[in-house]
This record gives sequence, structure tokens and C-alpha cells, in this order.
Amino acid sequence: MTTRLLCIFVAAVSATKAQTTGPETRAVTDPMTIHSAASAAARPVPIEDLFEITAVGGGAWSPDGQRIVYGSNASGRVNLWTMRADGAGATQLTKSDDRQTSAAWSPDGKWIVFAQDRGGNEIWDLYAVPSAGGEPANVTNSAQIAENNPHWSPDGSRIAISYKPKESPVTDIAILDWKTRQVRKLTNEQKQDSSWSVAAWSRDGSSILAVRQNNAIFSDSDVYLIDVASGKARNLTAHQGQQQIAASDLSADGKTALIASDAEGGYPNVALLDIPSGKLHWVTHTHWDAAPGRFSPDGKQFTYGINEDGRTHAYIAALSGGAGRELNMPQGLTSFSGNPTPFSPDGKLLLLTHQSSRRPSDFWAYDLSTNQPRQLTHSVKGNFNPAELPQSEIVHYKSFDGTMISAILSVPFNLKRDGSVPAIVLPHGGPTGQTVDSFSRQTAALSSRGYICIAPNVRGSTGYGKKFMEANIKDLGGGDLQDEVYAVKFLVATGFADASKIGITGGSYGGYMTLMAIGKTPEVWAAAVEQYGIINWLTMLQHEDAFLQQYEKSLLGDPEKERDIYLKASPITFIRNERAPLLVLQGENDPRVPKEEAEQVVEILKKEGRTVDVHYYAAEGHGFSKRENQIDALKRTVDWFDRCLKQHATGPAS
Repeated sequence: MTTRLLCIFVAAVSATKAQTTGPETRAVTDPMTIHSAASAAARPVPIEDLFEITAVGGGAWSPDGQRIVYGSNASGRVNLWTMRADGAGATQLTKSDDRQTSAAWSPDGKWIVFAQDRGGNEIWDLYAVPSAGGEPANVTNSAQIAENNPHWSPDGSRIAISYKPKESPVTDIAILDWKTRQVRKLTNEQKQDSSWSVAAWSRDGSSILAVRQNNAIFSDSDVYLIDVASGKARNLTAHQGQQQIAASDLSADGKTALIASDAEGGYPNVALLDIPSGKLHWVTHTHWDAAPGRFSPDGKQFTYGINEDGRTHAYIAALSGGAGRELNMPQGLTSFSGNPTPFSPDGKLLLLTHQSSRRPSDFWAYDLSTNQPRQLTHSVKGNFNPAELPQSEIVHYKSFDGTMISAILSVPFNLKRDGSVPAIVLPHGGPTGQTVDSFSRQTAALSSRGYICIAPNVRGSTGYGKKFMEANIKDLGGGDLQDEVYAVKFLVATGFADASKIGITGGSYGGYMTLMAIGKTPEVWAAAVEQYGIINWLTMLQHEDAFLQQYEKSLLGDPEKERDIYLKASPITFIRNERAPLLVLQGENDPRVPKEEAEQVVEILKKEGRTVDVHYYAAEGHGFSKRENQIDALKRTVDWFDRCLKQHATGPAS
């Protein structure tokens, strides 16, 4: 059989294009156009008030469309709740000190399956709870294997899951027999930097649409159709070179796959893949990030989304052709929810989440007949008033080499343009990630207390094409750090920020960037709070999760042959140069950035006689999920910056 190369069909079907939009259309923001709005209601929002806001996510329709199951931290823990389809009758379904996620309703409506780990260790087990209420049962109960992301077969007899042994870098697909509780691996990946994920079942339950990541850096992948009985996998998107291809759904007749591909210039666009011919019919032509969604129950429509410079837009389109229609939602982040689909069973409603810098995330039901949304949950409770927070804006500035950088900026109310204002730079995690225009309790706490906050999407970020995403490979803490420094230059150029009162804080890779910043560019920073960040890439290799070892090597190279790159990229090489007082916050059970990294930082700086403090959180992993720990971490962060940048602000110590 002749192999069909995806790149050939891309050229064949994309002769007619709509005008593209994307990162290249961004213009540099004049710093002097940045203003501080006036507000009589402005006040330092109490941190406890921010945590009266409920966090919700991960919704799924019941098979009859009458109820929705979702995750909520209303109890102080991320547990499962249900509500009626109109948003009323919210009821807690499960109670656990550990976080619960990925809820999926059985096709007969009797059960809800979900994932739960232990103390943040990310060794997930699958649990089942009666949808009418009852005690959850652990259905996989495997302490050395992470099972997650359940997808029920249409007849409810099987569940396709992700399957990752603790000591393996590879995630495979497995099938859980619902009756016997036996697990059978469907894929058996041998390549150590490759992994599999489920996209969708075929309607007859005979096949699974799946994605194989061909490397650990997420720059190359393929879409497969796997026969569930035999495990035989057919590559639907064979191609030359590297292309990142994602799939999300399979049409009712099994002939069309809804996918996204970056085959055109390294920018992901949505397409319909005709499986018999291998031809692609492009749906979007953008240089922003487009993501595929789901087919409607009647198969006539499908959804997709576009991330445009950190704000997302939701669309619905007809399978028969024509332009997609943007859903009538407020500005911010609009995302489709639902496991597996955002469509209600009758196809009349779409389940969405929406948030923005001043609006916490909530569920919405979108009526397709009236083109109107209706808010289902109301996360804002207690004394918090969104009007007390400044409106964020997206700004653009050029870095040291002319590279354009986008950033989310929050300017407090009632500032004077007198160069006296403290500011905080907020590097994001990843590095393969992006800061989006979402609601952030940290930004809310800081900006309401008079700190200008800027969150740059530095080189290496997603959302701006493959070339930009790969721009920091083997240069971690190099050009991307300079992008953070140039964010400070932008802030000072507004006339508001005081160059001697600049702080930095981030988690994960943002924590790494915080450590790299204060060590490599110590003259810039007057205070720092790092959360679960990397100090030494070589010691990380010894302790981190096996997949992340592969990911790290894809970013930095072979540690034996390219040890100098690892040392150049490690904050431990520079940390003794730091001048900024440092607070370290770390989870005891972090499987991604182990506690040993934080211990190294603290030990070095204490021996050097520097100002450093640390707090470890028991039964927490990579990030803090328990409400009391989230409150404590944010209080410590705010207090640290207040003491260093307001009460005793003298700039970086000499």
C-alpha cells in the first residue's frame, strides 16, 4: 500500500485561502499609552476574599442531558459536584482530601468514573461512584501505574485510558473492561520519548482515534486509527519532516477525523481529514493557535477554538462547508467543556467555561437556536467585587534582538506617573506553555495592593508558531531570560514603575526563571519568590519523572556530550551572584520538580549569608491544591514583596 504523505495533500487542497492573521500583525505598544484608571472602589482585596471564589472545571453532561458533573473546590478540596442542566441544585458528589479530576459519565447514566492521586504524587487511579451518590470505589488500585483520562466506549462495556508506569517515560493507551475490571494495554510504545493519547471512540466501538507524540518536545506527532480487538494501528497522517498534528473526534460514519496540523508554516490550523483518501480540507487559515473540537450529535456541525494572543474564541461550523461562526461570548478565555463532548445529548446546547482577568471561571450553557449564553455557575461569592480589580491588557514590546514579545499587563488603579511604583514580573511555567488572559488570584492580590504586574510570553512559549516555541532550545535562561528583563524596561518606560522596586515570581519553569533571573541578572531584581523551580538541570535528571527526563533532554541535549549547555542553563551556576531576598515555596511530594531542588537553593544561599526563607507544604505536589495552602502561599508571597519592595525598598542589595 502506498504511503500517503500529509504534506502532499496539504498542497493539494489549500490553493484557496482566507486572509491570515497572526503574531506578525502585532504592533509595538507605546509605553506612554499605558494608563492607570481611576477608581473610588479600589482597595487591597483581602486574600481570604479571593479564596471565597470557587474554582470550577472539567464538566460532563449526563447521558439524558439533565445533569452535569464537574470539579469544584467549594469544600476547600477539588472534588466532584453535580448540578442540573440549568445550573441549579449544586450537590457535592464525592469527598476526599485528595484532588479528583477527569470525570466521565457512563453511557447508561449509572456511574461516574474519575481520576484521583495521593498527596499530589500524580500516580492516578481510576475511581467509580454511583451517579445517584454513594461511596467511590478504586477500580484500578495500582500504586505504581498512573491511569487517567477515561473515555467510555459507546456501549459502556469498556473504558479507554492513559496508562503510565511510574518508572517509565512512556504513556500508552489501555482498555479497562468495565465488568471484569481487567486492564489490557492497547499500545506498546518502545520509543522512550514517544507517547499515546485517546482522541475518540468510533460510534460502533470497534476503533479508537488516537494521537502518537513522536518526540518529547511536542513538535512532531501523528494521528492513528487503532482496531480495539487486534491493537493494529493505521497511521492516517504519515508525513515528512516534523509536523505537530492533533485529533479530537471522529465522525459518526468513521470517515472524517477532526484534526489540527501545523503543516502550513508551523502554525496549527483546524482541518477535516477524509480518512479514505487522506485529503485535508482546511477549516481555519490563521497564524494563531487553532484547536479542533467535537462533532455535534447529528454529525452536521463541529466546534473549534482559536487562541489569539492569549485570548480564546469559540466557533461552530457546518460540516457541509462555509465559514465558522464565533460564539457570542464576552472577551477573555472561552473554552469548550464536556467529557467527551460539549454538546448536550439533544445537540441544542454547548457547555462552555469562560473567564477573564476580572471574571473567575464559570460554566455557561450556549443555546445554539438563540445564539445566547446563559451562566450556570456563579463562582464569585462573599465580599469580592470584580470591579475592585484593574482590567488587564495585552501589550507588545521588542526584546534585545528585535523579537516581538506579548505580555499580559495589569496596572493598578489611581497611580501617578512618577516612577515610584513597585512592579512584579510573572514568568510562566513550561517552558512550552503560555500565560493567557485568565483570572489569577495572585495577580489580583498584587495589583490591588499597588503592584504593576506583567506576565510575558517569552521565546519558547506556545501560541506564536513552532519557530517561536523552539526558539529557546539549548538556550534556556538565555534569550528567554532577556525577554523577561526587557519586560522590566517596558514597565520603567511607562513612567510608572520604579526600576529599584522590581520583583519576580513564578512556579515550575517560572520558578526556574526566577532563580536564573536573580543569579544571572542580579542588578534588575529587588525581591523574588520562587515556587517549585529548578536550580540544577543535572540533578533534576536524577530525581524527576521519567517522561520529564526525556523532555529535559529534548530541550538541552545529551547530558554526557553537552554538559556545558546544562551548566550554562542551570541557576546553580549563577545563584551566588544574587542580591534579591528570596522566598522558596515547595510541595513535599512534587514528582516534577522534586524537593531536592529547593533544598539546594536554600542550603547554598544560607551558607552565603543571604536573605532566604523556605516553606514546604505536606501532601502537596507540583502546585498547591488545598485551599489553606493556597491561601498561605499567597499570603507569604504578598508579605515578602511588601517587606522587600515597600517597607524596606532600597533596590537590589549591593
